[in-house]
Amino acid sequence: MGKRFLLACVRVPSTKRAGSWSLETLRFGTTTAELRRLMGWLLGHRVEVVVMEATSDYWRGVYYLLQPHLNLMLVNPAHLKGIRGRKTDPSDAAFLARAGASGMVMASFVPGRDIRELRDLTRRRTELGRAAGWEAQRLEKELEDTGMKLSAVLSDITGASGRAILEALIRGERDPARLADLTHGRARNKIPALIDALDGEFTGHHAFMVRHYLDEIDRWKDLIATFDTRIAQLLADHERDMEVLQTVPGIGRLGAEIVIAETGGDMTQFASAHHLASWIGVCPGQNESAGVSKSGRIRPGNARALTPDVEHTRHWILKI
Repeated sequence: MGKRFLLACVRVPSTKRAGSWSLETLRFGTTTAELRRLMGWLLGHRVEVVVMEATSDYWRGVYYLLQPHLNLMLVNPAHLKGIRGRKTDPSDAAFLARAGASGMVMASFVPGRDIRELRDLTRRRTELGRAAGWEAQRLEKELEDTGMKLSAVLSDITGASGRAILEALIRGERDPARLADLTHGRARNKIPALIDALDGEFTGHHAFMVRHYLDEIDRWKDLIATFDTRIAQLLADHERDMEVLQTVPGIGRLGAEIVIAETGGDMTQFASAHHLASWIGVCPGQNESAGVSKSGRIRPGNARALTPDVEHTRHWILKI
């Protein structure tokens, strides 16, 4: 369930004591009308900067409505850990106001609408790819029930050779030699091993289930193809960037699309390649005290930028 209200706190100069500040806190709803009232309240106080905590996805509606009119800073909640036993919404709002005024926090990277839409597409496509992979795993599990070891010989049982064998099994073919002879290309070198692997009991029930899994895989692939088309349309103006990214070892077309979607394609957002590496979460952290270096574990970063076809992520970070 989404949040039903938010607290806003304005830090203004005190009228009672020079050099001091007072805090004014007000509660607002999260509907569009209430957010417009919030914007009017902030503009009425002539605030110079608005600091927001990035809580789940609840910040999106507030940020997108206020951002064209106010100077917004979206901050990572991990940078604002409060004192245990003193956590309340008003105290959080007041702390954010003080932290923003004193420069204690840094703004998170929020791309423009075009890149946000591209991100939605690439991230959803990744989810669809995982779903297709899960169906392939279920298919492999079903084949284990038959006693056949097709996946032990073919690296991809949904490839051309694997699909030809499975389609023949569904049609009723059971002779291992004839099934193995349906393979293509280099898979034909594995015919003797395939004959042994295809010795099992494939029943009508198995045929029904395998047909189901193959149809589901095809359905997911068709959906992925529609996303590929849409993504290509949005990246029509980034073809040069795509070409450059694909010169990096380990990055193909898919990886280049994800890199642009996650970084925005504008490296000026990051002070250096090291800042980008830290933002993604592929470099060790620092934890040094009194000259002693302690555990520098890698913090959680933007794992989505670690593209499926990138084997050497650090290489493209440094090259960019």
